[in-house]
Amino acid sequence: MALDQIDVDRSEKSMTFLEHLEELRWHLVRSIAAIVIGAIVAIVNFRFIFDNVLFAVVNKSFPIYVAFCKLSNAVYGDDRMCFDTIEFKAQNLDVSGQFIYLMIVSFTVGLIIAAPYVLWEFWRFFRPALSERERKYTSGIVFATSMLFFTGVAFGYFILSPLSVNFFLNFNLTDKIANNFTMQSFVSFITTITLASGVVFELPLIVYFLAKLGLVTSDFLKQYRKHAVIVILILSSIITPPDIMSQVLLTIPVYLLYEVGIGIAKRMEVKQSKEE
Repeated sequence: MALDQIDVDRSEKSMTFLEHLEELRWHLVRSIAAIVIGAIVAIVNFRFIFDNVLFAVVNKSFPIYVAFCKLSNAVYGDDRMCFDTIEFKAQNLDVSGQFIYLMIVSFTVGLIIAAPYVLWEFWRFFRPALSERERKYTSGIVFATSMLFFTGVAFGYFILSPLSVNFFLNFNLTDKIANNFTMQSFVSFITTITLASGVVFELPLIVYFLAKLGLVTSDFLKQYRKHAVIVILILSSIITPPDIMSQVLLTIPVYLLYEVGIGIAKRMEVKQSKEE
């Protein structure tokens, strides 16, 4: 029997609270299983992930560094915007530190890999409660959510993380202080920025649902645009390190996504007015 038919049959019969919990439990079990499978893949390839993904942001050949260097040569004809090779070797201060952070990094990679499937599982759980028209409006929600999440993750990893790491590795109050970062600090720094960027990039989808519920309108979003900019700046300062470059780099795309949200809300209003 097709999954869609199963959902229809399940929606047509009355389910008790415990039955809903049981249904949710199996969706969670399958989601966690997908994350674990992704984590196992990461564990099997842990050396590649640590050497060529996690610590690649301190390599001079990282894409954003190369792009800045090419831009510098094209604009100024010299290497003034090029990044020097960073001498960096993380320190592990805990006996079980390397093993623990192997698990943390692997789980993070597994979560990113399994994100579309996890979102699809939750969509399957909520879908029977929607009307036919609501299902039509949200038919591509898993794809849209996944693309926004992956775009945010890519932005956080390829742009925010390397520029922020480079800033802090080269920031020095005096030559008497050496920047010897711990592995725990470095791993937490990269994973937090990357995942937080993925979540923040879901802003258009959040606006979509708020507009669908009638909680916000395009006029409301336009009226409070200045307030939104302040909130975005505060949010950027929380997610990113305390340097202006990283905050600006996150603020600009998030604000553009806010403008996209206004367009989405306006489009929904037009559709609803036509239907009425």
